[in-house]
Order: sequence, then C-alpha cells, then structure tokens
Amino acid sequence: MEKLNLATEIEELNKVVHELREKCPWDKKQTWESLRKLTIEELYELIDAIDNKENTPELIKELGDVLLHVMFYSMIAEEETRFDLALVCKSLREKLIYRHPHIYGNIEANTEEEVLKNWEELKLKEGNKSVMSGISKAAPPMNKALRIQEKAASVGFDWDNKKDVIDKVKEELNEFLIECDNNNTQNQEKEFGDLLFSLVNLSRFLNLEPDKALEGTNQKFMSRFKYIENKALLTNSKLSDLSLEQMDYFWNLAKKEENGSTY
Repeated sequence: MEKLNLATEIEELNKVVHELREKCPWDKKQTWESLRKLTIEELYELIDAIDNKENTPELIKELGDVLLHVMFYSMIAEEETRFDLALVCKSLREKLIYRHPHIYGNIEANTEEEVLKNWEELKLKEGNKSVMSGISKAAPPMNKALRIQEKAASVGFDWDNKKDVIDKVKEELNEFLIECDNNNTQNQEKEFGDLLFSLVNLSRFLNLEPDKALEGTNQKFMSRFKYIENKALLTNSKLSDLSLEQMDYFWNLAKKEENGSTY
C-alpha cells in the first residue's frame, strides 16, 4: 500500500473543496438542506461497499464521498463564521480522549460491557438527561430499536439469558395472533411492533445484526423471484400467466440450486 502524508493530503483536499465552492455552479448552490438527502444516499452507498469490502477501490471511493460531505458541511459553517473543519477535528479528538478514561485516565475497564457502561455514565455527566439521549430521530426503526436495547443493556436493564428472550418473542407472537383473530387493525399494528422489537432484542442477544440478516433474506427472495421470471421467459410466458403452483415449483427449483438451502 502506498504511504502518503495524511496532513498534506487533507490540506490539499480541503483546498480543492473550497475552490469548487468558489467556482463550480453546482457547489455554489449547496446548502445544509440540499446536502442532507445526498449525505443519506452516500451513507447507504458506503454500506453497500462495506458489504462488498473485497472491492478496495470502491470502498476507498465511498469513504471519500462521505469525507467530502463532512468537509462540505464544515466549509458552509466556516462561511457562516460558526466553525471550521479544524474545530470539528479538535472537538472529536477531545471527546474521544474524555470518553476513554480507561486509556487516557485512571479508570479501569477490561471488557466491552464496562467500556459501554462508563461511556453512558460520562455522557450523563456531560448534560444528557437520559441514557436514551443521542438516539437519532431520523434513524431507521430497526437500527433505532437495536440502539435503544444496547443503551438500556449498558446500564444493566437487560435479560438474564437467551431462554427468557426467546420466551418473550413467543409471548409477543401469541399476543399478535390474538389480535389477528380479533381483526383489530390498530392493536395488530401495536402488537406487531412489539413482536419486531422482541426479535431485534433476540438478534442482539445472539450477536446477530438484524438489518444485515433481513437484507440477506431480501437478496435471497429477489434472487429466487428473478429465477421464476427467467423460467417464464424461457417458456415464452408472462410471469402473470403462470399459476401459483407453477411459480411455487420454480421457487423450489431455485432453492435446490442454492446447495440445498431452505427458505
């Protein structure tokens, strides 16, 4: 790997970002609001690159795009004489040092759980009124559920063992099924939410990533569905012309081609 001077590269990049802001019609128009949706898109593209982390050039590109947004926001703030990139870096460095007293201070923390507990206690000392402070309102619900549970667990509000968590999932499933039998749409939504929350909690207990697990199933479903579409094309049929039994037959063929996996 080529070794570059980090300070030099950041400074040169910062010059280019400022120059584009001054000269490029598109860059001139950007605001906090216009960049917001683009930032979200870039983060999702970075996640795609992480999932395909063997593709190093793509990963470098997407990390660069996210860095550009950090620099762009800082540049806009600098224009408004609020702060600049240097202050962002200084603030982050000071926070990391403060939040890691087991490294830079005299606090002892030998496990991940102890580190997280200290982290939450320090954040409360900083003025956060709740352990739940810092959870983004805009975060995807599944990610938010996981963060809520992790924060609660960091201060000891957690289940004792896996069996209790599984029992809770069964309890929530039964409550949801009861509301299905009652045809109460409002309560069905409430109980379905409770069921999803309990499943996310189980994934946390099993050290699984619920979002990653669901995305795996999404990809698997799409792959099998495309298989059905291809089979329809080979028989000069429209997908809508196939009966449910025919589609189910091709679906099972797709499963067999996945090394005997089951859905």
